[in-house]
Amino acid sequence: MDHLAFRIPAPGRIELVPVSEPSPLPDDCVEGPMLASAVSPGTELNWAYANQDPSKPASGTGYAAVFRVERVGAKANAQVGEVRFSRCGHASYVRCQAAQSILVPAGVDPASAALARLAAVSWSTLTTTQARPPEWVAVTGLGIIGNLAAQMFAAAGYRVLACDPVAARRELLAGRGIELRERLPLDDPAWKEKVALVVECSGHEGAALDGCRMARKGGEVVLVGVPWKRRADIQAFDVMHAVFHRYVHLRSGWEWEVPHEPAEYRHASLRENTVAAMEWIASGRISTMGIARLGLNPREVQQVYADLQAQRGGMLTAVFDWSIL
Repeated sequence: MDHLAFRIPAPGRIELVPVSEPSPLPDDCVEGPMLASAVSPGTELNWAYANQDPSKPASGTGYAAVFRVERVGAKANAQVGEVRFSRCGHASYVRCQAAQSILVPAGVDPASAALARLAAVSWSTLTTTQARPPEWVAVTGLGIIGNLAAQMFAAAGYRVLACDPVAARRELLAGRGIELRERLPLDDPAWKEKVALVVECSGHEGAALDGCRMARKGGEVVLVGVPWKRRADIQAFDVMHAVFHRYVHLRSGWEWEVPHEPAEYRHASLRENTVAAMEWIASGRISTMGIARLGLNPREVQQVYADLQAQRGGMLTAVFDWSIL
């Protein structure tokens, strides 16, 4: 029989539609019913959902899927009944290469495992930065990526300052030992010349420039947030001046800077980062309380995406429960 999946036929429209039964299972693959899938508001909303060309075939979306293994290819290293994570899109049935999936640790619920994918985005920065605990870290932009980044660096032993102009986003981090500000306190003597690392998660030019001015001399500014569009009238000279005269190491926060799998002579991997994020969420070191709408019916996808795009409801992201279907 047919399965169901999200498809985007035009800008601002997303549907749950039947998709064809897949071909016979390749030897190196596993497949099974989806349990939970999380939305990446930045990538999904700003990429296909907002820009789909209606003259082209409807596109799929998503890359944070948790499923139960139902069938195993002849050469796949997996067992029927296992719960696994994959970077597949939103769909009622998942197929992927077993080697590209991650076994979800016992005791981790599917929704938490799906959200771990979003925590893993800035985990690459944690594993590549020169800053070490208990040094001071500032996080700008407290969407889902920034929220999880602030919690993660605090849990790792750094002193963390988290900034966002939206008060409701700052309040989601209240009570977690993180200092909260509307913007970076460039003139505050308590923080001046002390920030070893700025994790810029908003994609806003102003925040990036402030980060370069805020970081201590020789500090790092890592651009984790994608600059989807121009939002400030800032000259490149201003950034160059701050970087040159403050000896700032300004770099991309590209999560794929670390290898997918553990490798000799390389520190960390996407697999290890994702598993660690799952375990930290499961243990409470990272809290998902109040930051995500959980247990959503995939049939409500249009309303969910519209709410996320309009930033309605106070939640930073959403997790669909496919067992509802």
